[in-house]
Amino acid sequence: MKNISVLGSTGSIGRQTLEVAAANPEQLKIRVLAAHRNVDLMLQQIELYHPDMAVLTDKEAAGELLKQYHGNTEILSGQEGLLAAATYEKVDTVLGAMVGYAGLRPTLAAINAGKDIALANKETLVAAGHIVMEAVKENHVNLLPVDSEHSAIFQSLRGGYHPCLTFTETENRSSEVKKLILTASGGPFRGKTKDELKQVTLAQCLKHPNWSMGKKVTIDSSTLANKGLEVMEAHWLFNMPYEKIEVVIHPQSIVHSLVEFNDGAVIAQLGIPDMKLPIQYALSYPQRYDCSFGQLDLIKCGTLTFEAPDREAFPSLQIAIECGKAGGSLPCAFNAANEECVTAFLNGKIAYLDIPDIVRRVVNSHIPIPHPCLDEIEETDQNVRLMTRILIQHQ
Repeated sequence: MKNISVLGSTGSIGRQTLEVAAANPEQLKIRVLAAHRNVDLMLQQIELYHPDMAVLTDKEAAGELLKQYHGNTEILSGQEGLLAAATYEKVDTVLGAMVGYAGLRPTLAAINAGKDIALANKETLVAAGHIVMEAVKENHVNLLPVDSEHSAIFQSLRGGYHPCLTFTETENRSSEVKKLILTASGGPFRGKTKDELKQVTLAQCLKHPNWSMGKKVTIDSSTLANKGLEVMEAHWLFNMPYEKIEVVIHPQSIVHSLVEFNDGAVIAQLGIPDMKLPIQYALSYPQRYDCSFGQLDLIKCGTLTFEAPDREAFPSLQIAIECGKAGGSLPCAFNAANEECVTAFLNGKIAYLDIPDIVRRVVNSHIPIPHPCLDEIEETDQNVRLMTRILIQHQ
């Protein structure tokens, strides 16, 4: 039995994680739920999963939850409650599904408390990959990817290496890898030119052809910023230089990613486009639980196609990769600027093509810190957000 804390339980990944737990009641126990402010859904989740602890970081929402709930689950609030959720003594695995930069500190707290991490929050590694991976090694914990692409690479690496290698041990075999190949669906605007993207609407952006995700990730998927973040995440997860990480567009979202080895062998992981499979694998590792969520039928899939990404129409991908290669505080700056621009677009303050334009201007003006400590990363995040908001106001 694995005891799980779910950070971001009311979001898309969090809700699917709870479905995975419900399908595997003898293997997975939900001990802690944490979210931002969704009182109604948190109440439902408490009634269904009976956790020891539930946290809403919004203190007003937590107060409302306390008024409505009268059971045995302990209700906590704020950042203090979130850190308690990440470090709870009866938990051995923390699933990090919070959106954006907000996941960094609770993830680090969980690692330092000796918890294994199932990571769906790629921004944690983008902003502070050097700090997070060092903490993983120092505390001898597993950090397992939940993103479908990184789960696919991990599984493909295990297929190419000895099957009993641990996640950390695979890093030492990176010399056998020619390249990691991250697949991307291309989002709702695949094939469109930059001119055609000038008039796209928010509603169009949120209609992803294959995946059901939260709004922020869906917008990032449409701009290919999400794939840029995933390139940075892969760099840290697999100790792989950027020159050995490639992105290809795969509209069917059946091949979740691939690894090409030095001898020319290419190993891929295939599956239906459903996040519950990589979530379950991250929680079941090193075992595999039985499938409860549908299986791939290759005959019904039909033709699988691949193409190069259009970096001119979707410049966010290249901007992210350039920031990743430059390193230091630039990846954090990219993430902060992108988060602010996506929020502004969701609120109708800027146009779709303003997102990469503003992000480019912000990162070009950022003076990078070569080896930032956690406080310097925090300061970078705050300063870049302020600068981005000023540019948004004058857009």
